[in-house]
Amino acid sequence: MKAILEAKYIDKHFRKPVDFHVLKDINFKVNQGEFVSVMGKSGCGKSTLLYILSTMDTDYEGELYLNDELLTGKHPDYLAYVRNKHIGFVFQFHYLLPEFTVLENIMLPARKLGEKSNEEIRTDALHKLEILQIAELAQKKASRISGGEKQRVAIARALINDPAIIMGDEPTGNLDSHNSENVLRIFRQLSDEQGLSLLIVTHDHDFAQSTDRIISMEDGRIISEGR
Repeated sequence: MKAILEAKYIDKHFRKPVDFHVLKDINFKVNQGEFVSVMGKSGCGKSTLLYILSTMDTDYEGELYLNDELLTGKHPDYLAYVRNKHIGFVFQFHYLLPEFTVLENIMLPARKLGEKSNEEIRTDALHKLEILQIAELAQKKASRISGGEKQRVAIARALINDPAIIMGDEPTGNLDSHNSENVLRIFRQLSDEQGLSLLIVTHDHDFAQSTDRIISMEDGRIISEGR
């Protein structure tokens, strides 16, 4: 099984105001098509770990690999390119631009990447909307759709550059149970049908139980990996 993401001996300190050892000897892999959740109490280091894994935080010890490529120590401009092309993000808050249409919001990361024509990007974006069963929203302003719809649009935007992995930070944290189940079903489908890897930080036990593997954290360490 091909490893899409691998963390080796990741250590992280916050130096100010006093030294705090926030991540300790983190080792794990996420394989192709695997749907993995990360759980633990607030302050255990989950979000800090996600920032490192997503290349947004480069101040750590250890090694980070994406698609077998060592990313640790690479130039910030290159890491920004990797983030945009190979990692899709879904957060608790959707961060859509309210005055843009749904379609325009989804197209933005691909326009930034600049590897396809505007027409190709538009076609891709419409296809992602169809996958998520919200094609009818394409021309609506992002400010005019519901919370559950916004999170689906955020997932479509995360998919636009056909990433190697989707990373999520509490993506159901702001949703009711119905919309949470919808997001879970979409993620499950992406994993099972498209072979996409997913790594999701969550507090939701029901959500985590539906993933392939749960990485449990406590005091900056991984204490278990399993169901």
